[in-house]
Amino acid sequence: MSATFASTGDLGPKRVSFDRLAEGLYAYTAEGDPNTGVIVGDDGCMVIDTQATPAMARQVIARVRSVTDKPIKYVVLSHYHAVRVFGASAYAGATIIASDATRRLIVERGEQDKVSEIGRFPRLFQGADTIPPGLVWPHLTFPSAMTVWLGSREVRLMHIGRGHTAGDIVAFVPDAKVVFSGDLVEYHSACYCGDAHLGDWPATLDQLAALGARALVPGRGAALSKPEEVSEGIASTRAFIEALFGVAKACVAKGLTLKECFGATREAMDGRFGAFAIYEHCLPFNVSRAYDEARGIDHPVIWTAERDREMWAQLQG
Repeated sequence: MSATFASTGDLGPKRVSFDRLAEGLYAYTAEGDPNTGVIVGDDGCMVIDTQATPAMARQVIARVRSVTDKPIKYVVLSHYHAVRVFGASAYAGATIIASDATRRLIVERGEQDKVSEIGRFPRLFQGADTIPPGLVWPHLTFPSAMTVWLGSREVRLMHIGRGHTAGDIVAFVPDAKVVFSGDLVEYHSACYCGDAHLGDWPATLDQLAALGARALVPGRGAALSKPEEVSEGIASTRAFIEALFGVAKACVAKGLTLKECFGATREAMDGRFGAFAIYEHCLPFNVSRAYDEARGIDHPVIWTAERDREMWAQLQG
């Protein structure tokens, strides 16, 4: 077990893929690093999640320009985490859309999240010096659902329940039955659960599965291009969440400490999930949140850079 804080030592490059899932629908993926989705309509494009910095967002824009010259009119934030949103300034003139709940979380904890995330995993913030001061604020928000029309192409944006955060939204393109799930679904990548609502997440996945997607772009991992792959991705995500929360609830019921819960979680999950991308990075944060929720703390405690390191020293040192 490495004592290196979070993923500060993870500096190796990842191979980027830009896959076409259906007409005008693309997935920008990078071997378990955060994904971006692209929707091309008649008169413009929508980007789902911006990458972590403007410098990284420009790499996405270059891929978009390889398939279309239509303007990028909309940027959708699937949730508030810094690694998803701080590339937004590269999309000059685009309308930024998020859920009402995501905006509230930006107000409450956006600044702390920015500092803590950059400190945890610097490789995911290539060109951090290109991030402008301040936070990323949506121009439009909605409580549960809204529809955006790209000419004749309909995109349904939906807040279907709490999961990875309290504000997650998915984008559904009905004409192709393709879903962009954000971090509600991961594929062969650990779920980051530090700000999660683990008790609600399985029911949210039920709502997602009910869309009957033929293809799905997860928050991390390869694009899922067949219905059976979509089912596998949802089932694997559910198994990860239920294993994590199940251990935490059992440990709290026995009166075990957080450190004891961390050990029990390793015993239960390492064999099945230990090879997943960012598993080691996420595990201390995941156990801490699961332990809190099992003790009745519904609203996740804000992660600060100081809290990150104190927790890591306790559980990973």
